[in-house]
Amino acid sequence: MVTYEFYSRDPIKGYQILGTLPERRRNPARITQESVMNWGEKYFDKSLKINGMIFFQVTIDKDRGRIFRLIQFS
Repeated sequence: MVTYEFYSRDPIKGYQILGTLPERRRNPARITQESVMNWGEKYFDKSLKINGMIFFQVTIDKDRGRIFRLIQFS
């Protein structure tokens, strides 16, 4: 199962986790970075600006409950 972990940026404490949202859309063409960010902003806090929030795509193995995070290298 694919989920998204959302974090907000705090200048003093660093990044703080807001929560996770599961991906439920069946059409992959509808899944964009902008749509995920809009969903997170709408669900968690409307006062956060998009620049103050980031997300990571996470895959959870149904059978074992293991979490796999997609790590991006630049």
